[in-house]
Amino acid sequence: MIAKSKAVQGLLPSSVIELMERMSPGFLDTPEVNRVAAAILDPAELLLDNATRLKIIRLLPLAKARELCTTLGLTIERSPYEAIETEIAEIGLVQLFDFFGIVDDPRAPKFAPPSSQNVPVAYGLFPHQRVAARKVAAALAKPPRKVVLHMPTGAGKTRTAMHLAARHLREYGPTVIIWLAQNRELLDQAAEEFEKAWTSLGDRDVQLMRFWGSKRAPLADLDDGLLVAGLAKMAALDAKDANSILTLADRASLIVIDEAHQAIAPTYARVLRALNSKRPNNALLGLTATPGRTWSEIDEDKRLSDFFEGQKVVLEIDGYDDPVTFLMDQEYLARPSFRQLKAPTEICLSKADIRSLENDPDFTNDLLEKVGLDAARNEVILSEIFDALMRHDRIIVFTPSVENARLLQAMLTIKNVEALFVAGETDGGERERRIKR
Repeated sequence: MIAKSKAVQGLLPSSVIELMERMSPGFLDTPEVNRVAAAILDPAELLLDNATRLKIIRLLPLAKARELCTTLGLTIERSPYEAIETEIAEIGLVQLFDFFGIVDDPRAPKFAPPSSQNVPVAYGLFPHQRVAARKVAAALAKPPRKVVLHMPTGAGKTRTAMHLAARHLREYGPTVIIWLAQNRELLDQAAEEFEKAWTSLGDRDVQLMRFWGSKRAPLADLDDGLLVAGLAKMAALDAKDANSILTLADRASLIVIDEAHQAIAPTYARVLRALNSKRPNNALLGLTATPGRTWSEIDEDKRLSDFFEGQKVVLEIDGYDDPVTFLMDQEYLARPSFRQLKAPTEICLSKADIRSLENDPDFTNDLLEKVGLDAARNEVILSEIFDALMRHDRIIVFTPSVENARLLQAMLTIKNVEALFVAGETDGGERERRIKR
């Protein structure tokens, strides 16, 4: 590639330019200056300097600049030079060296490690999570080897539990951990989280099997690793072939159930007991964001406590009455801002609707449908959504009915806003696609 002489001068040291002008007047304006520059300049050193790197990019002929954009996978909007300059800080030196045909020069400055540095952790825990993990590990190490870990939503109970799972696999392996949950989102999250956790925390290759919905993991082949299974699918397997559950229990040493209040549902309790009681040293860990099945039914709370034999670990923070305030103060959780939207209503409540609300403040499904079809209310909500879109890239809207979700989606689509909705009856594959989108 031949660059203009004037442009090449910008790469030469000032001392070289000064001496050339003194000894060979006019030489700097000839194409020969390129030959001298190629002889005295180290390409690798030039590319190491960010400012010089930009100068070299500007020296490229247009065709070569376009070729470099293609090589780097950059989109050209106005010019290839601007596209490269915009991403220059992110472009790896190896890619540039390859493009310019430069092999790593042994004379290039070698990296000298500092005397002291912070080493980042790939899958770490916050201090409150580490404390909780230690308490859970201690509870699982001694009889009755059962415990509920109660952490508020967003406090990181899944990550904390994955540290415990990884520790268990390292200490007791080869062994099997069974992770149970009820809905697809929690099951997907558990499987994906384990992949990230074990990559950083593991000490050997293990198996990860998925067993829910249409996923049919070969359970008989599992002898070392994690099984992520849907409660409903495990209950169906137990009803059809109880020996399969018992055979699996022979290899499992830790059972984890997300949303632990599901454990006291009779069908699921049977599965848990079969998995956990086959061997005396099997451990059971429940995860929950709420202390009981409901806040109001004390009997349900007691049944859950009895199931885990009264063993429970909660976040306890010095100086705070509740962990949520601490998590918000430390910016682990966002501090919510609550605001009511006022809108004229076009709903006419029937006498039956009024009697229903007098007896129970929760809306019936029929009344929720009516609310969702209230045009005046929907108009105010859409206005609020458009306002929020001016400040945020992603918004979640919870609607009173599926029909209302479709209605809002249609109106947003008309306004060229990408809007997807997920309902209970949404097909599994489509549900997963929309959530990931």
